Amino acid sequence: MQLTQNFSLSEFKCPDGVLPEGEELENCKELAEQLQVLREHIQEPIRVISGYRHPEYNKKIGGAKKSQHMNARAADIKVAGMAPAEVHRTVLQLIREGKMLQGGVGKYSTFVHYDTRGRAARWSGGK
Repeated sequence: MQLTQNFSLSEFKCPDGVLPEGEELENCKELAEQLQVLREHIQEPIRVISGYRHPEYNKKIGGAKKSQHMNARAADIKVAGMAPAEVHRTVLQLIREGKMLQGGVGKYSTFVHYDTRGRAARWSGGK
């Protein structure tokens, strides 16, 4: 199922193969729309390395107890040719400009986390 011009539902499925359904599917569509804004701005493909995680899987991997991934509101992303710091700055810029929804933005050494929780949350991590 194609969610936007450049994102399909399969990119957001849980690593064990479970796809978001119902409310989570609607959340995933909104998330994909936000990532599409980023994609169009940077003009580079975005790879979703972690999207939806059902609660059992999230627990199994030691994910945060209130992870936005469990609601299909979060994606960990990479952009070839762009350092995570640059992707992070770009997402924050697009949020400030009102082009992307306010949410959580985390910068890690190899990827960036973005979610559509509706309020600002910022952090830096190791991984």
